[in-house]
Amino acid sequence: MTDTTSVFENSPEAEFGDYVALLKPRVMSLVVFTALTGLLVAPVSVHPLVGFAAILFIALGGGASGALNMWWDADIDRIMRRTRNRPIPAGKVSEGEALGFGLALSGISVVMLGLAANWFAGAFLAFTIFFYVVVYTMWLKRSTPQNIVIGGAAGAFPPMIGWAVATGGISVESVLMFMLIFMWTPPHFWALALFMKSDYAEADVPMLTVTHGRKATRTHILVYTLLLAPFALALAATSIGGPVYLAASLVLNAMFIAGALRIRRRDEAAAEADGYRVEKRFFGFSLSYLFLHFVALLAEAGLAQFGWGGW
Repeated sequence: MTDTTSVFENSPEAEFGDYVALLKPRVMSLVVFTALTGLLVAPVSVHPLVGFAAILFIALGGGASGALNMWWDADIDRIMRRTRNRPIPAGKVSEGEALGFGLALSGISVVMLGLAANWFAGAFLAFTIFFYVVVYTMWLKRSTPQNIVIGGAAGAFPPMIGWAVATGGISVESVLMFMLIFMWTPPHFWALALFMKSDYAEADVPMLTVTHGRKATRTHILVYTLLLAPFALALAATSIGGPVYLAASLVLNAMFIAGALRIRRRDEAAAEADGYRVEKRFFGFSLSYLFLHFVALLAEAGLAQFGWGGW
């Protein structure tokens, strides 16, 4: 790691908000929502207090991953415009403080989830933290353009953990929820990389746009969007799916594929001239795409309570 003594010589004392920022709250919100969905759609009911505690500790585990990610990536975060205002590069929290904070939260979240729910779920959370910090952040991110493809698994585990809290295991349903997020992650982040290429190039991060160029990235976005659709639609045929989910998924995937086709056909000069507006809209819609799929699963679970959901 880099020597940051001079950065902190005149830096103010860290505030509560700086430590919250280390947890990557926006990423944590996705972790919480998908884990909660996995918990609520599971066929086994969980006491509300157990469920609340489980989601809290899953959130802390996700936040711990974010803090450890910022600790390791502090050097490149100082270079990239998108990340230079994070607590460590901004001189508000030291690298050592972030490391200690992340390790402490990791231990607390894993142990407490095991005690509150079951040890399979606790072990699953520990593996997820390890995968995000070691496999993705320390190994893949700076070594291969497939960093997002493989590393995206870390962000896809939360619904499986939520399901494991309720059932103590894994099923076809939880695996398909995982695959929905796993296959969604590459087109989502590659769309971002299309209009953030210079940041990754300056930080020497081998994002696909840097190693293979924007044209190849556009093709990859389309391919992964087409591969994503069958997994998304397959959930409709499981015990947690139904007509509401199927209708929503058909519309969302049609729109997502249409957006990917527009991106694939874009001329690079025209895209740059209009400030990558189409790419930015696709990136924004990708968030709605994932959110609405999980909302549809929750809707099916809610309808099932009245005997209306499912097939």
